[in-house]
Parts: sequence; structure tokens; C-alpha cells
Amino acid sequence: MHTTPKSAVTLAKEIQARVSSLKSVDVIVCPPYVSLDRVCQSVAGTNVAVGAQDLHWEDQGAFTGKISHDMLTELGVQYVIIGHSEQRSYFHETDETVNKKSIKALASSLLPIICVGETLSEREAGQIEAVISRQVKGAYAGISKADAAKTIIAYEPVWAIGTGKTASPQQAQEVHAFIRKLVAELYDTELANGLRIQYGGSVKADNAAELFGQADIDGGLIGGAALKVDDFVAIVEAAQ
Repeated sequence: MHTTPKSAVTLAKEIQARVSSLKSVDVIVCPPYVSLDRVCQSVAGTNVAVGAQDLHWEDQGAFTGKISHDMLTELGVQYVIIGHSEQRSYFHETDETVNKKSIKALASSLLPIICVGETLSEREAGQIEAVISRQVKGAYAGISKADAAKTIIAYEPVWAIGTGKTASPQQAQEVHAFIRKLVAELYDTELANGLRIQYGGSVKADNAAELFGQADIDGGLIGGAALKVDDFVAIVEAAQ
């Protein structure tokens, strides 16, 4: 919940101008709902795509305050973040609602960025794999191989979001490798090897290259650093 429509457009335009030559990296910006229309217009036809921060699983109805897939796609939104840790922590997101939202997004040609990750207490209790397994299996329940191939998974350890703490590259790689193995078990190795698995958890300009250099880390879901053009561009350059 940062920026106004005006400042979001300024930020998006500045980012687009700086990353326009970085053709081997897919760049997506995900502003708040009220800025989506103007941001979509400002980067239309460029190498910067636009995603939403959430959606509802119903087409329409008495769900005051919620946003439907049609509202997003008509604006030109292509991606949607689903199951972000803050949605899980503050707004009662569950594995079931993540699944329902993912299915709806795929049915309406939105590409889901599905977030998974453990809390500090779960990590300290040795429950990392159990939590990640439950979340991934829950998210992909009933989703075909063809649709699963269109998704992105973002591993975001809850204890490392906005805290300044970051999973070491080795810690992040271990969980990413586990997620890829899990996807292979759910579908097959070919799909798992081709699936993008991003890391999200205090990614910064000074740690991005080492994180992205890990075998199973395919990019980042960037939070606070995306609000500063220089920092975000440095992260994109690290991905390049």
C-alpha cells in the first residue's frame, strides 16, 4: 500500500525507461488497484508488464471492496499476485482461497504469481517442508499441467519480509530446490524444470546477484526496493 496514482505512474515510467534495454528479463510492476489503469496506460507497448496485488475468485456479486478478473483484464493487467504472506497473515487468506483464486485467474488468462513461505516459528520448529508442501499442493489442487506451466511460484519466508533479514542464498536455494522437486512430483520433471520460482524476502541491490545466481532461483518478488528506481533497476540488472 504505497504510492498514489500520480506517483505510481511516475515510478513506472522511470523504471521502464531504465530497463528498456534489458530484453532478457521479464519485468512486472504491481501497483495498488487505484493506480492500475493509469500505470497500464503508461507502460503499454513496452517491455514492462503490469500485475495486480490480488483478485477475488467470483466473477461478480455482493463482495464489496473486492476486485474481479474482468476488472483487471479490461485494464490490460496480465499478472496477479496470489497468497502473499500479508494476505495470509492479515486478511485470512487460506490454501483453499489461494487455489480458488489461482483457478479463476488461469481461466481468465491472468498469470498467477503464487506465494508460499513459512513463518519464523514454523522454521524454528523444523516445519519448513511440511508448510511449503501443504501450501504448494493446496494451491495447485485441480490445476492441469498445461495451466500449471503458466504460473510462477514466489517463495517468501515470512520472517524475512520487510524485516531486513534475508534468507542466506543457501537457505533460499534449499527451499527453492524442494519446491521444484515437489512440483515434479505433482506434475513431471519437464514442467518443474521450466517453472519460474522467485525469491521474495528483503531482496536488495547488494544481495540480488548472489541470490539469483543460485541454481533454482529464477528471479525476485521485490517489495520495498521496488519503490526506489535505482535499487529496483540494480536488481533487474542482477537478473540480467
